[in-house]
Amino acid sequence: MAGVAWFRQEIVRRRVSIDHCLAIKLGTVASIYIANNILSEYAKCEQIRIARKMFDEMSQRDAVSWNTMIAGFVNIGNFETALEFLKSMKRYGFSVDGYSFGSILKGVACVGYVEVGQQLHSIIVKMGYVGNVFAGSALLDMYAKCERVEDAFEVFKSLRTRNSVTWNALISGYAQVGDLGTAFWLFNCKVLEGVKIDDGTFVPLLTLLDDPDLYKLTKQVHGKIMKHGFASDTTVFNAIITSYSECGSIEDAEKVFKAAAETRDLVTWNSMLAAYLVNNEEEGAFELFLEMQVLGFEPDIYTYTSIISVAFEGAHQGQGKSLHGLVIKRGLEFLVPIANSLIAMYLKSHIKSMDETLNIFESMENKDHVSWNSILTGFSQRGLGEDALKFFENMRSQHVVIDHYAFSAVLRSCSDLATLQLGQQVHVLVLKSGFEPNEFVASSLIFLYSKCGVIEDARKSFEATPKDSSITWNSLIFGYAQHGQGKIALDLFFLMSDRRVKLDHITFVAVLTACSHIGLVEEGWSFLKSMESDYGIPPRMEHYACMIDLLGRAARLDEAKALIEAMPFEPDAMVWKTLLGACRTCGDIKLASQVASHLLELEPEDHCTYVLLSSIYGHLGRWNEKASIKRLMKERGVKKVPGWSWIEVKNEVHGFNAEDRSHPNCEEIYQRLGDLMEEIGRLDHYANSEVLLHDFL
Repeated sequence: MAGVAWFRQEIVRRRVSIDHCLAIKLGTVASIYIANNILSEYAKCEQIRIARKMFDEMSQRDAVSWNTMIAGFVNIGNFETALEFLKSMKRYGFSVDGYSFGSILKGVACVGYVEVGQQLHSIIVKMGYVGNVFAGSALLDMYAKCERVEDAFEVFKSLRTRNSVTWNALISGYAQVGDLGTAFWLFNCKVLEGVKIDDGTFVPLLTLLDDPDLYKLTKQVHGKIMKHGFASDTTVFNAIITSYSECGSIEDAEKVFKAAAETRDLVTWNSMLAAYLVNNEEEGAFELFLEMQVLGFEPDIYTYTSIISVAFEGAHQGQGKSLHGLVIKRGLEFLVPIANSLIAMYLKSHIKSMDETLNIFESMENKDHVSWNSILTGFSQRGLGEDALKFFENMRSQHVVIDHYAFSAVLRSCSDLATLQLGQQVHVLVLKSGFEPNEFVASSLIFLYSKCGVIEDARKSFEATPKDSSITWNSLIFGYAQHGQGKIALDLFFLMSDRRVKLDHITFVAVLTACSHIGLVEEGWSFLKSMESDYGIPPRMEHYACMIDLLGRAARLDEAKALIEAMPFEPDAMVWKTLLGACRTCGDIKLASQVASHLLELEPEDHCTYVLLSSIYGHLGRWNEKASIKRLMKERGVKKVPGWSWIEVKNEVHGFNAEDRSHPNCEEIYQRLGDLMEEIGRLDHYANSEVLLHDFL
């Protein structure tokens, strides 16, 4: 489809060139009317370089000539040159008119230079063009697109003539800022005033309908669309598909898509593809991706980035590399959005190595901040903290703009490594960059200080935020819970609820964790049972795991087992591991053996189950069973992953595991450890001697 559009545009360009040659041959190019027509055609087909050359060679120019060039530069996104032409137009004595203001204000709206727009507004008022339909409509549109809806409304009220375009611009402005009430009120006013309803009226309204609670309203708007005869309009039904999908009704989206079989364009296919993905219908998305190509629709960048985003998930784990190969085959792997989606795809996969991801990143000729942030986040999420810190330093040396996503990722890595000093230095950079109030950065700062044992600084980071996001509240509740200050954590939960901050499933994980750490079993039960009934949040796997942990710590294993049996879905490995840990605490070997058998079926290669069961047998002195577990590990090739310890010395992180000899200073370290052990031995001997002497005396 993109090829057809290019072919049509190429025909127009050739026709304009032929007209231009003919005008030169006949001598009619000297006519300002004919010259302006050719100039306009060049500008419309984006041949602005040729248009400018022709403009410079024109012996005569009028306001139309200047306005054509201004509009041409605006349409190709070159606002600065368009503004220079406007200034030159005035300098050469030509009167700036409504068309001039209309074009330049369109450029202001595109680049978002609202200050320039306000200056132009004052010139429009001074020159008496406020009532001009072109200047006034463009002024209204500029304010609306710059999200200055109050100013847009004032301009709207000042217009002597209001047409459908001006109404649509104002409705679109309120839709853009998410003001559903005002947008629909304006729609009703437009209907009452008898102004013609068109596709530009419905599309902005449909963008607001993006929540299951708005499903009924979406149906009503769809009814009005059909009543006004726009059900077959491509732009409108594309927007309807998106609205239904975001309201959670994939069935209605499919009905609209199927009804538009004769008039679908590439956007229609992409809208339906997005609908399947939003509703986690990956199978439908892959089928649609294949069907569109069979019917002759060539996927574009949006299509590929969308379908790649779900590869390596669930049943489609094998599709990732196939899509990567298809992208390479079609020569699209160097396009930044597609390369970024491939990076994200490999990061979401179960492939532990970062090699494939780094190969894509390093092969990119052009990288944007998404490319850099994806790799940084990948290192951080996979526990490769040291690599993340080195990569962050590389970003700074390459003068990559550090945004809130980058700060959040690097602070998480500082938390994982417990590098307080380095984290504090990053905090200083955050302050200098003005990102401290950002919810993601603040959450990472709270997590850092909590993890490093400085809960007071975690609270300070929380207090520096607007406190309107559950992300920061959840992080602080977790922080206090992990510090054993469960009462403060629960007080924060109730304060969060009183302030009407939207609670989410993570909030309840934090609250149940707080209950677990201070042994509030009944309160934990109450929270779990009230989640769906009082807050509309169905319990997930992690909530049941928290409750089982709480019951296990309270030695109420029968209740924990009963809860697992009553779960509305099959328990995963996390739930069974939590119960197994509780069995170890309570010394219940019978239940532990049953739980371990479940785990060994679910995750036969995971070392944690073997280690936990072996520890339980050892604790109870059942050495034969302990030895059999070790033999089973050896037979299955399962190795215990050693735990690591870190220490930060002069901003350098040093990592160690048991009997580790990889450190360059290991000989000195072991020598010093030996000296310390001897000193401890002497002190222990001295202490024991004093006790014996005291008893003797």
